[in-house]
Amino acid sequence: MYQKLIIVGNLGGDPEMRYTPSGQAVTNFSVATSRKWTDNGGQQHEETVWFRVSVWGAQAETCNQYLSKGRQVLCEGRLTVDKETGGPRVWTDQNGKPRASYEMTAYEVRFLGTRGEGGGNFSSNGAPVAAGTDPGLTEDEIPF
Repeated sequence: MYQKLIIVGNLGGDPEMRYTPSGQAVTNFSVATSRKWTDNGGQQHEETVWFRVSVWGAQAETCNQYLSKGRQVLCEGRLTVDKETGGPRVWTDQNGKPRASYEMTAYEVRFLGTRGEGGGNFSSNGAPVAAGTDPGLTEDEIPF
């Protein structure tokens, strides 16, 4: 059995990095994904879904260094389910309203957008997503 989750969205805040007692880095950040559509009656709708993303190891350190609030990313990984419910993490907020959180563990994080938005089109392991897709890079600047 296999599952793969791919999301593209914008960071809702700056990433937060910490280290486990064994010394492994983990970075957490939230990503907002949105979709817009028009129904049969011509009414426009927009839906935003938030994901809490965890990244581990060297990628965690790179994400913490280069990502910031508002930055667009593509995250590939797996859905992390609540062990009790088998679905999203569910809790009750301080106002008594039920809430749910979609969480994923990312294996790959690609930084999207232009260099002016904090970097080129690179993955968190430093490899270009596609050579030549960032007009701000020269061949001498490509890291391979």
